[in-house]
Amino acid sequence: MAATAEVVVVGACNTDLISYTPRLPMPGETIHGYKFSIGFGGKGANQAVCAARLGASTAIVGMVGDDIFGHDTIKNFQANNVITDHLGTTKEAATGVAPIAVDDAGENSIIIVSGANHMIKETDISQIEPSIKLAKVVVCQLEMEPNISLAAMKLAKKHQVITVFNPAPARASISPELYTTCDIFCPNEVEAEMLTGLLVKTVDDARAAVRKLMDHGCQTVIMTLGRNGAMFATRDSADVHHVACPAVNAVDTTGAGDAFVGSLAYFLACYPSLSLKQMVQRSCCIASISVQAPGTQTSYPYKKDVPAELFDA
Repeated sequence: MAATAEVVVVGACNTDLISYTPRLPMPGETIHGYKFSIGFGGKGANQAVCAARLGASTAIVGMVGDDIFGHDTIKNFQANNVITDHLGTTKEAATGVAPIAVDDAGENSIIIVSGANHMIKETDISQIEPSIKLAKVVVCQLEMEPNISLAAMKLAKKHQVITVFNPAPARASISPELYTTCDIFCPNEVEAEMLTGLLVKTVDDARAAVRKLMDHGCQTVIMTLGRNGAMFATRDSADVHHVACPAVNAVDTTGAGDAFVGSLAYFLACYPSLSLKQMVQRSCCIASISVQAPGTQTSYPYKKDVPAELFDA
């Protein structure tokens, strides 16, 4: 019998191949980097590790290849106390990879090769219904096929489990059901631009984009804005609220959005009495901690390393 998890993350598991360089190359340009590292990534994997490090019992649902990257991914989840009962292994595709370039300003450029992540089927999702039923929060993204995320969120909705949908990586259009099935729709500004057709360069731009996303039938929209924090709105109010982010010296922004989503899932599951504003504020704080260290999952803090006031009920 699978272990019970408060947070169930249905998402991709990738191996990050990270190159550090003074600046990002122009199209057709070859430049020298000064450092290379291999890390664990994938939006689903990142979000699961973040939630688990903060203290939520967390399970990952996904697929890796029967290769060294896949075997190491499983070991990494186990080292981070992420439940892997629903993490499959396939010989039909390689583990997903993500070559990443990071410049001296901490900005990044990423190419994702999904591999085994696209081998998971809707029948695999139906088999995890007992685990979804017992969860408090289910998190999905777009690194898997959209029908996989939709199937998982429909099962969660059937059992009154909170759903968070992170529409990343960005797509120009998605199924209308993805807006209406989730409880919380959580894009960043780039994803919001693609989905709404609006430029999001300022806080006022973000406010307009949040309203347009709400018009698609979302119950709640939380838009992350990097160093500018986040905006959120709910069906219960016409107001769009801005939450500022602590000012920090960013070393590497890779995975910061996943740190936010993983933190949000943690607070939804473990501190349900907090207001949405408090959850967004605290998730922004944890994401801001993550950008001060290099790497993706390696930058995510453990609960003991986070200011204690973030865990006041």
